[in-house]
Amino acid sequence: MTRDPLRELLNHGSDELAADDPDLHTALTGELRRQTRTLSLVASSSVVHPSVLASQASVAVNVTAEGYPGRRYHAGCAGVDEIERLAIDRARKAFGARYANVQPHSATTANYTVLSSIMSPGETLLGMTLEQGGHLTHGSPAALAGDYFNAVGYGLDAFGAIDYEEVARLAAKHRPKVIICGATAYPRRIDFRRFRRIADEVGAYLLADISHTAGMVATGLHPSPIDHAHVTTTCTHKQLYGPRGGLILCGQSADLPAPSGKGTLATFLQRAVFPFSQGAPMLNAIAAKARALDLVTRPEFGSLIRRVAHLAEVLAQRLLELGHDVVTGGTDNHIVLVDLTRLGMSGLVAERALEECDIVVNKNRVPGDTTPALVTSGLRIGTNSAAWRGMGPDEARQCAELIDLVLRHVRPSDIRQYTMDPQVRTEASTAVTRLCARFPLRAYPVAQPEVAGL
Repeated sequence: MTRDPLRELLNHGSDELAADDPDLHTALTGELRRQTRTLSLVASSSVVHPSVLASQASVAVNVTAEGYPGRRYHAGCAGVDEIERLAIDRARKAFGARYANVQPHSATTANYTVLSSIMSPGETLLGMTLEQGGHLTHGSPAALAGDYFNAVGYGLDAFGAIDYEEVARLAAKHRPKVIICGATAYPRRIDFRRFRRIADEVGAYLLADISHTAGMVATGLHPSPIDHAHVTTTCTHKQLYGPRGGLILCGQSADLPAPSGKGTLATFLQRAVFPFSQGAPMLNAIAAKARALDLVTRPEFGSLIRRVAHLAEVLAQRLLELGHDVVTGGTDNHIVLVDLTRLGMSGLVAERALEECDIVVNKNRVPGDTTPALVTSGLRIGTNSAAWRGMGPDEARQCAELIDLVLRHVRPSDIRQYTMDPQVRTEASTAVTRLCARFPLRAYPVAQPEVAGL
């Protein structure tokens, strides 16, 4: 039998961890069990294939390699050069991009790399406000983007859709250097072509952040910004089912003149990542990105993402039937945003009550929300992990009914405190255990909870 040194190394490491650091081993094992036994409906996460986990836990972490393949500042990089080239080629293939940089540590890092290289402090940035569904890096005053730049925010119309006319008016009035499109809590499609027209009218660069819809973009279920935006960014851990990390991509704009006037936009972005904003890349994370991006280009991934979209559609529809306020009346992606105002409870209370019943979601602001970000008036629900488990429409409806069961029996005393009938808690938690046992985490060879009657 041929030896597999990678397998031997991983097994040895696990054995050493268990023997020498039982506290950490116990904590990690407990987290694995929690993930197998709870129903994760968190829009900003997914499930990483074990082969992606193995790639990240690889010896590539031992290599310091400032620079890019073939142009490193250290010796001994031939092996990791090949790893990074694989990741670059697969990123370009997955998104139809002309240029890809796989070194950013996260989408936040990718966004700040692009913004800080193109813009100077005090210049104007136009992005969706956090309260309306944007991201911290899109200009929130709580983050660097809103502190270093003159951040102007656009929002939604009366129907909860992006107000493109407002975007155009604000762009004409403020003449931003960069316009950001993309969102973190927006359940509808984004018209990237229209955003590019607005950007061109005022001479702005267009940055598209597709962190939440990257899987749908890669499989054609959501319009692609690659050839409309000057630059596209994404994380790799939400809809790409990969490690935590970021990508910077360019389509037709890759060969445009750089903002500095020297070279192309693509070469400009290379320098923007290294040496301008990052040092040595995390090569083990790049190996994991390469593996995840290979899976993205396979037909099975398209089936997975179609399931993601269908589950979200069914879940949203069932919540509406049960009388809940679903923002925009549905979804075009994997995000279902629920306004809890009529129920008289905060997102914080709802999140905590659901977690007690082993249903994991996240509190989130909704359009017009005036509550603090750590309280909120809504919930954001996503179907990435449910789709990975192989759930279908019936299970999506069951998820909605379990959420409804819990929320209908929560009795808030204030924005943080509540009571709930213990029988309801037991009923919901038992139903979740049964559901997770019927649909275990695909490709995870771990024991599922024993459930009577199954």
